[in-house]
Amino acid sequence: MDLLGTQGWRQTTMTAVCSRAGLTERYFYESFSDRDALLLAVLDRIASQIRDVALHALATTDGDPHRKATAAISAFVDLLTSDPRIGRVAMLESAAADPLRTRRHELLREFAQLIARQAHALHGADALSAPHDQIAGLLLTGGLAELLMAWLAGELPVSRQDIIEVAATQFAAATRRNPTSTPHTTALLASSSEGPTRDG
Repeated sequence: MDLLGTQGWRQTTMTAVCSRAGLTERYFYESFSDRDALLLAVLDRIASQIRDVALHALATTDGDPHRKATAAISAFVDLLTSDPRIGRVAMLESAAADPLRTRRHELLREFAQLIARQAHALHGADALSAPHDQIAGLLLTGGLAELLMAWLAGELPVSRQDIIEVAATQFAAATRRNPTSTPHTTALLASSSEGPTRDG
């Protein structure tokens, strides 16, 4: 992860990994068939971390769906930013690296299904039914991934809180059948009409 998250996937060669780890190539091949298998293992481990922190936040936060979504997305964003290597691997290298791109698409679909399941847990009878729940999950997952890619690459000059608030509001509304206006969406629309603001 250190090499992939600092030097990029092209520089994360089997030789470079062995040198950084202080091991011979024999030990490498005892664990992985080739370099691509190692890169996939790194990405899968990070995906598991993302899944764990998000589910933990949902399970330990009380309140309405918006509050729970805010906690889960905050935990996700904090994981990506607490260690910049994690953010680079999860959002940037996974999209740029040939060996990782297919797995990235698979993970996005898996997280979309996870969102659909959590939406049913949060909204109950008001949750979207199939296949709309899957569609909403994929839209939210793909949109958030693209948003975070741009933000981590420095292409989107917004704050962490901006991203969390908009993403949580979208999650709470988009995963519910016939969503009604909430104080969160009303405030968001009002602030948008007044122009952009930043809050840390």
